[in-house]
This record gives sequence, structure tokens and C-alpha cells, in this order.
Amino acid sequence: MGFERMFRPIAEPGDAARPLPIRPVSPRLGARRDCGSAAAAFAPRTILVWLCGVAVALVPCGDSRAATDLRPLSLDEAIRIALEQSPDLATAERWQKVLNALNSGEMPPADERQPPSAARYADLLDGWLAALGVVRPVLVGNSIGGAAAIRYAASHPDRVAALVLENPGGLAPTDDAVARAALAAMVRFFAAGARGAWWFRRAFAAYYRLAVLTGAAAAPQRQRVVASAAEIAPLLYAAWRGFASADADLRPLAPRITCPVLFAWATGDRFVQLRRSLPAIRQVPGARLERFACGHAPHLERSAAFEAAVARFLAEVAAAGSERTAAARA
Repeated sequence: MGFERMFRPIAEPGDAARPLPIRPVSPRLGARRDCGSAAAAFAPRTILVWLCGVAVALVPCGDSRAATDLRPLSLDEAIRIALEQSPDLATAERWQKVLNALNSGEMPPADERQPPSAARYADLLDGWLAALGVVRPVLVGNSIGGAAAIRYAASHPDRVAALVLENPGGLAPTDDAVARAALAAMVRFFAAGARGAWWFRRAFAAYYRLAVLTGAAAAPQRQRVVASAAEIAPLLYAAWRGFASADADLRPLAPRITCPVLFAWATGDRFVQLRRSLPAIRQVPGARLERFACGHAPHLERSAAFEAAVARFLAEVAAAGSERTAAARA
């Protein structure tokens, strides 16, 4: 069954949930015969993009200042979100029919899930931007999201206007004794969580409070993450296993990034440390570094300072672009 058939019954022309045009994406995202992409605006606040077995939901945050939340979901999870956010009963009933069809096996099953990695997320980003027709975006990435943005920008230098990277993974060595010990310890920690260890929830809460989102401003997000400890432990176990792989080392890509880059670094990060990443940062042409006194995510922990730094950076990027355009016309 093709993806066009999957989305056409969802809404009639003129409805709030009217599907967006279907566009092909890179075949490297999957090997299924009917692999493709589709996009549907299924509620006023949400867009779903279906990429070869992975549904990616674009969910604008309630705070108008905040960036959007780009999340990979299973198709049934994405449809359940659509049901929750449906603006009226008719829209909800259409999405319920889609969910019923999925559960009855009438829709193609999702591809086998791949472990989370910067490479995987960069591929999904490639397809997502193509499906929505986004051209030369400014990519903002934190942690593994920053690593995915680095991969994408290095592979597609003409498709990215600028990068804002918050403590991205992949720029520090992982083959020395210190890194190997830290990675092995975190793999064991999350393996225990995936097994359902009785102590994991409390230990995970301490880990997030003391080593990840340490700032008071990030307390609401920290509480949401900790509440999902049991659910996300298997995902984090797989992610930390991948961080030790040779494929996770992005240092060779640093000189290939040609767009303007702002590194917004949380200096209190105990795992993605600035001092270990600095040699790679210095290999990025024209990189700019701003330091923030927080744990891992400046956009959550030092939001006002982070937004001001990004605004200054983007103003400089725009000014430089205007100067290049004027010079080309002269």
C-alpha cells in the first residue's frame, strides 16, 4: 500500500487537517518497496511526516518563544497525538478510523526500529526537510541533535544557512581510558534501567538533577524526563552504546562545515565537556563560541541569555549575507 492512499482518506479538501503534498525522500532512509514520505497537517498545532516506517511529529511548543519539538514517533503514537489535538469531533473520528486500520493490519507496518544515532537522525532530518519543502534552514541542535546537525551540514553544505549547536556529541575523543570508562558506566546504568531495576528511577532523577539539567529554570522539563525514566531507559541504553562506536566520532567532519556556526556551550556539562571538544571546534571554519553557566541545555537553563546570543548571531549571519549579495550585484 502506498503512502498517498494512507493519507488521502484523512481529510476532505478545505478541512483543517488537509494533507500536504507527498514528496519523495532519499531511498537510503529505508529499503521497503513502498518507501516514501508523506506529510499531513492533522491538527492546528501539529504536522506529521511519515518517513519509511518512522512518523516524525512537528509539535509547536506552547511558549511562542520556544523552538518546535521535532520527535520521532511510531505511527500509532503520532495518530494518538492527533486524536488528542483534534479540533472537532469529525476530525477525531477520521483519525480514529486511521488508527483502527493500523491496528487491524490494513496499513503497512513500521520498519524495524533502528538504534538512535546521529547518523539515523540526520537521515530523518534530510527526509523531513524534503517532505516539508524547507530550504536552507538554520538548524539548532542540542546533544545528539547537535551531532545530527553536524552530520547533515557536513554532507549538505549548500542546504544549511547556519548552525546553532548546544553541547553536540561527537567532537570529543571516545577512545581514551577516561572516555571508555565513562561510556561503559553509562551503558551499564541504562541497561539496569531497561531491565527495570528498582533503584533506577531515583538514581536517574539524581543523574538528571546533578549532571544534565542542573539549572532551576529547567526543572519542569527535568521532571517530565524523570517521569518517563522507565519508558526511555531502553532508548538511552541503545544511544549510549552507540556513542562509543567509531561512527559516532564526528571530528573528521569539523573542517567540512562551511556555514556559520554558533557553539552555545553549557560549561557545567560533565559528559560532553568543552575542554575535550575544543580541538574539534577550532577546526570548524569561522566558528563562534559562547559559554553558559549551566549543565547541558542552555536553551532550557539559561533561556534569556541563549536567545540573546542566538539573535546576535543570526543578525550577523543576515548582515554578512546582505553584504555578499550587494557585492555580487556590484
